[in-house]
Amino acid sequence: MELVVISGKGGTGKTTIAIALSELVNNVIKADCDVDAPNLYLMYKGEDIESKGFVTGKKAVVNQELCIKCGKCDTVCKYDAIKKGVITEYKCEGCGACTYVCPTNAIKLEDAVDAKTIITKTDKGFISRAEMEIGADGSGKLITEIRKNAKKYATNGELFDDEPLIIIDGSPGIGCAVISSISNTDAALIVTEPTKSGLEDLKRILSVCKHFNVLPLVCVNKHDINDEVTNEILEYCSKNGIDVVGKIPYDNTVMKAINELKPITEFKESKAYSAILDMWGEISKILYKQ
Repeated sequence: MELVVISGKGGTGKTTIAIALSELVNNVIKADCDVDAPNLYLMYKGEDIESKGFVTGKKAVVNQELCIKCGKCDTVCKYDAIKKGVITEYKCEGCGACTYVCPTNAIKLEDAVDAKTIITKTDKGFISRAEMEIGADGSGKLITEIRKNAKKYATNGELFDDEPLIIIDGSPGIGCAVISSISNTDAALIVTEPTKSGLEDLKRILSVCKHFNVLPLVCVNKHDINDEVTNEILEYCSKNGIDVVGKIPYDNTVMKAINELKPITEFKESKAYSAILDMWGEISKILYKQ
């Protein structure tokens, strides 16, 4: 079973909540699918037990022995990535136009291994994650691989008697990475905040969940900083038949937990912890149909 935690925008507290929920589940695997800014692993001490290079796309490579410096490749490259057979690697998009016009077949496209997938074993379970090179693309394909790795470990009978819950820290926004994060999951917990932009971002990500037939659940983080907009969010969800499973109050302890690289669940007197605990109870009822 997979629960993905997402948000229509960055900075809503998505990762903090994903970590907290994973701390409340005994049988869990974490998957950090926010590949452009992965930070879930920072909260845990662990050992990387598996690491594999990942092909994110194609890059042009020039055989200088065959190149005659004719400059024909310059004229067709729309990214200004090649000048008389010399490639600026970070500009190359792997489109292959240069390979078609080269009179000596000096240019070829090769796999670009600009990322790696990693399995980290911690004292609190496994994390499936990845690291991308700066400027690398292919985040959607990479997320699919992260989820595949998490499922591989989740179905390993030697590690787990019962198949664990996979909690996915998804990408923010509504783009390709988000689609890869939510596709075929059992439910999506959408973390929003009570601002006008937060409400509009919520509507957009809800439309994505609807399109891909993913069950949406809503959490309003820092709900008490703007009661008016919080009520707008609650009213919108009510009218559209969407479950609001949690309302988390603003709590300075959350910042303390982040600064100390600790899950908020380690601060038992925290108002946010109490609200997340109640929210997990509501999510459990829906996921496990209790």
